[in-house]
Amino acid sequence: MEAPRFLLVSSLSFALLLSVVSAQLSTGFYQNTCPNVESLVRSAVTKKFQQTFVTAPATLRLYFHDCFVRGCDASVLIASPTNTAEKDHPDDLSLAGDGFDTVIKAKAAVDSVPQCKNKVSCADILALATRDIVSLAGGPFYSVELGRRDGRISTEASVQRKLPQPGFNLDQLNTMFASNGLSQTDMIALSGAHTIGFSHCGKFSKRIYSFSPTSRIDPTLNFSYALQLRQMCPINVDPRIAINMDPTTPQTFDNAYFKNLQQGKGLFVSDQALFSDPRSRATVNLFASNNAAFQQAFITAITKMGRVGVKTGNQGEIRIDCTRPN
Repeated sequence: MEAPRFLLVSSLSFALLLSVVSAQLSTGFYQNTCPNVESLVRSAVTKKFQQTFVTAPATLRLYFHDCFVRGCDASVLIASPTNTAEKDHPDDLSLAGDGFDTVIKAKAAVDSVPQCKNKVSCADILALATRDIVSLAGGPFYSVELGRRDGRISTEASVQRKLPQPGFNLDQLNTMFASNGLSQTDMIALSGAHTIGFSHCGKFSKRIYSFSPTSRIDPTLNFSYALQLRQMCPINVDPRIAINMDPTTPQTFDNAYFKNLQQGKGLFVSDQALFSDPRSRATVNLFASNNAAFQQAFITAITKMGRVGVKTGNQGEIRIDCTRPN
């Protein structure tokens, strides 16, 4: 009888911790110190987005990778002269430079206003920039809780086993997201961000060339789609080649990702598992048929994700330079 009681206490403790954190974060956190922070960030992000669409998936993925490793503290932005920071881990090497550049440019825009200089954390700028690129790509515009402080530590070792892998099944996905206080519905909604994502061929090549001894192509993958992927990703392809994760509307933040899953067009095993597994299929079908339901679930999920492991008050710092601790 002790184990269930322990689990109950752990769940209650985690829920209490989240409520304390969300109470410390607030949408009006900078209203006295930098009242125009949101418009300053949005202007910089919009300019960057207009230069290259990659800004959108790159920034969104950067935020996700940051929050899941050491909490949403912008530690993923820190550069190391010895290449031993978070961003140097193999799971982070594919993070596009446009995401980092978006935060740097937004930080410069905020700091260009004397009242705001060195008053807004890089972690909050990343959270705001993520909301703005989601909106610019056609997704929802939502309120962002603010008040995060920047972390001082960024190590390659801390990334180990903290990020979902392309080959994960539903149980592995649920376990990883649950460890960050996120439900299965949250996980599926956040996976919907792949509607504007892209991937390098090596992340899914096994599915189209050597899936198993009895099947070279993953049987859960739409066969004609698999052949298209082979054309785009021939054997020994340039590793820099990137493929859109949504083959239908790759530059629009919509629910096409879920419609693609219904047709066997999920690029990763971890994508298609959401439809293949009967425990999650109903949610995929809901989001595929109702874009408003997907967008509302996404807002809920990314707001909860933005509370993961945050540093507030006297914890952390406000970095002068987002790429290094003060």
